[in-house]
Amino acid sequence: MTLHDVQGPVLRPGTEEYDAERTGFQLAGPHRPEVIVGAVDAADVRAAVAHAAAHRLPVAVQATGHGLPRGAAGGMLISTRRMTGITVDPAARTARVEAGVLGRDLVAAAAEHGLAPLNGSAPTVGAVSYMLGGGIGLLARTHGFAADHVRAVEVVTADGRLRTVDAGSDPDLFWALRGGRANFGVVTALEIDLLPVSRIYGGGLYFDTEHVPAVLEAYREWTGAVPDEMTSSVALVPFPDLPHLPEPLRGRHAAHVRIIYAGDAAAGRRLVAPLRAVADRLIDTVGDMPYADNATIHNEPPTPMGYHSDHALVSALTPEILAALRGTVGERIITEVRHLGGALAKPPAVPNAVGHRDAQFLVGVLSPLPPGTGVAGVRPRHAEIMDALAPWDVGRSLNFLYGDNAGEEQVRLAYEPDDHQRLAELKAVHDPDDLFRLNHHISPAS
Repeated sequence: MTLHDVQGPVLRPGTEEYDAERTGFQLAGPHRPEVIVGAVDAADVRAAVAHAAAHRLPVAVQATGHGLPRGAAGGMLISTRRMTGITVDPAARTARVEAGVLGRDLVAAAAEHGLAPLNGSAPTVGAVSYMLGGGIGLLARTHGFAADHVRAVEVVTADGRLRTVDAGSDPDLFWALRGGRANFGVVTALEIDLLPVSRIYGGGLYFDTEHVPAVLEAYREWTGAVPDEMTSSVALVPFPDLPHLPEPLRGRHAAHVRIIYAGDAAAGRRLVAPLRAVADRLIDTVGDMPYADNATIHNEPPTPMGYHSDHALVSALTPEILAALRGTVGERIITEVRHLGGALAKPPAVPNAVGHRDAQFLVGVLSPLPPGTGVAGVRPRHAEIMDALAPWDVGRSLNFLYGDNAGEEQVRLAYEPDDHQRLAELKAVHDPDDLFRLNHHISPAS
């Protein structure tokens, strides 16, 4: 097979189409490949991988570019954004999801049958890459990682073969793909579980700047008592004074508490009452809602942007960590705490490579980067915040490693040491020439 067999576009530098295809959501440091293959199906992916192997071109894969690792210079980029097929089996409560499907489209397709996937907070993220990286979603404390609910993986491996891999056909590769992302091949589709969830008690509580210390302390205490059916997070967000934003938020560094309760509204109201009691809210949207409207909870920005980010999985949310977060108020930094534990801490029915299930919280920092600026101006401040987390730092989450913070050493921190060694050994079996290395890279064991 050659690139002449590809149905989708084959793009090279020097055209507007090339620049549009390589540029995803993350505008800081996009890939600059030698060639882009805009795959429309698994046959296109097979032809692309065969060509890359024959010409010794390292391969990167991109659906939406939200979780972009270090931008690659040269090699081949396989763009999967045209592969958007979704097939729902409502009786089996499963779906087949192609590699370019967005989270919002998967949510909408499942909702037609009163079902829900384990999607993430941003509706425009690629569903497949999110799940392969673990997937800490809106129902995570209730149902675990999204990767735990992947039943089968369709993948083109380095030999150009299209395989369907599951726990019975190849348990080792199936283990590695769920958590190892693009290190073992180009995934063209997943078969996943869907859940019988049609409504939740959810939304956002927004508190003014002066209440940030009280909100953080209340959130720390509150998370120690809530049931597994409650998944939540809190972000400290410097909202600019712009007319498209809700008037109560303009120009404020607000605390945004995000609530997803997988239970009835009456119980949800009782559980959220201690947070509402902290102070008057600027905005309060928490209530009974269709799960299909879940994107309104986090209100993630839909517009591509440049940003620099870092994070740590931590064993506790301590007063010292809260002090570091409070110290960012007034700065152009977004900080976030996601409550983990619950079902995330439990081993899945079929083991996978997702690491650090004992972490209790994910703490992250993100700085938007205006066009033409680099990370030098924000990196030192991020480092100060990360240093404050260090005594409770237990590792990283693959889906939250971006750009310069997605090198091999950081990727290693996303796994238990024995699991990383096993991944490296399986990489040596399935990709000994390291064809799939322009990603969150795991080198083959020597």
